[in-house]
Amino acid sequence: MKQYRLKDYISVLQKENLIDFIPENLDLTTIENTFVEKLCHNSKEVIPNTLYVCKGLNYKPEYLEEAVKNGAVFYVAERGNVTMPNFPHIVVNDIRKSLAALSCMYYDYPAEKINMIGLTGTKGKSTTAYYIKSILDNYMKEKGMPDTAILSSIDAYDGKTCKESLITSPESIDIQDHIRNSVDCNMQNLVMEVSSQALMLNRVHDIYYKVGVFLNISEDHISSIEHPSFEHYFNCKLKFLDQVETACVNLDSDYIDTILEHSKKAKKVVTFSTKNPNADVYAYNVQKQGLNTITFRVKTSKFEEDMLISMPGLFNVENAAAAISVAICLDIPFKNIYEGLKVGKASGRMESHVSKDGSIIVIVDYAHNKLSFEKLYESTKKEYPDKKIVTVFGCPGGKAQLRRRDLGTLAGKNSNISYLTAEDPGPEETLDICKEIAGYINKEHGNYKIIEDRGEAIKNAILENPNSVILITGKGNETRQKFGKKFMPCLTDTEYATEALEEYNQKIS
Repeated sequence: MKQYRLKDYISVLQKENLIDFIPENLDLTTIENTFVEKLCHNSKEVIPNTLYVCKGLNYKPEYLEEAVKNGAVFYVAERGNVTMPNFPHIVVNDIRKSLAALSCMYYDYPAEKINMIGLTGTKGKSTTAYYIKSILDNYMKEKGMPDTAILSSIDAYDGKTCKESLITSPESIDIQDHIRNSVDCNMQNLVMEVSSQALMLNRVHDIYYKVGVFLNISEDHISSIEHPSFEHYFNCKLKFLDQVETACVNLDSDYIDTILEHSKKAKKVVTFSTKNPNADVYAYNVQKQGLNTITFRVKTSKFEEDMLISMPGLFNVENAAAAISVAICLDIPFKNIYEGLKVGKASGRMESHVSKDGSIIVIVDYAHNKLSFEKLYESTKKEYPDKKIVTVFGCPGGKAQLRRRDLGTLAGKNSNISYLTAEDPGPEETLDICKEIAGYINKEHGNYKIIEDRGEAIKNAILENPNSVILITGKGNETRQKFGKKFMPCLTDTEYATEALEEYNQKIS
């Protein structure tokens, strides 16, 4: 990987008009002759010849002091964080954009050396990302090439590392590190979810996507620490379309006219739909076949064929259509699209389990906002018309407060009973969050129980409700639960569910 001098890093910030001012006492000889060994914003990770970036809402002057002590030779900061004015530095007007631009250079612009495929939307990003990965993996295996990298809200895999994700889109320097690893492993494609927070906080600044997917939009992430309004949230999502070469757009999305207007910035637009026959990729004749199989027919400019996916949830056909659109843009043959979709799955997304007597069907899903709950209930009623619906869910603490109203209202209308429980309560008390949700369920004359322990809530929901579909939402296969500022280890929802189902099966034996 190429190394750059300090002057190169300053030059890229100048090129992007990110420099506020350069101190008069800056030694030009230093920046001419000093190679940067490391770029970082964590003072504890600094080594000799580090370019240190003063970043973060909780940034403190002592971090810079520690960085200098550990070997930093230069720092970049906004005006308010210039606490060592005599140490070599420059002042920038946007620290997050600056970190992203510097990270691209530090890792030698890896995104230019791989097919970047990005997805944004309120729901369906993870499932669609894994559908795309499965299709590309099938194709690359046939070519004798490495598989596909992925950065998702489930995990991050780049050929060198694979780890569970804590957030959908990591910090810009971490994203560039993953892309670099993928390039070094000779991977040809990287699929990543792009969150509204990543767009708002410029974590994907200076990344351009060969193909970008806009799945849908609905009210979410509205809070004092996220987006102040839906308009702000939507506009952050739309920024994604400024960074794509080919845009794949869902014609079934709300606000489609606005999305299509912004898509004109892309060189090419490919549309997909499960409702509009005029879409470039049109999926129709959707039918459920057994517990975990859905079939449909798809019409494109290149083929019209029958397809199948091995995940429940009729709405997943929409995600499959998005994946097909991406595959067509990348010139992937039909056979690889078919075979990849047939086996494509996302961990903790629409995972189904059934009791021995068939009375109880458990679905573990990541549904956690208004749009995903609406789609989940709509699909469940169509797929299991003769069963009661039971929902196990909660809401996170300290953010996205509108979900409590939205999910409580939808659960009250659509669920025979809801079990309210912990779902990353963070800085709030689980009981307080559950009581707030319960208030909205009450307004719809719905039934509920509050059981703070998530494992117990899942167990009771399964054991107390025969002839039901048990929808366990919000956590998927996450192995950590956030209490306060700490992430505590826990069983996955799938593990909780299978334990409870085994107990149920023993009782009926």
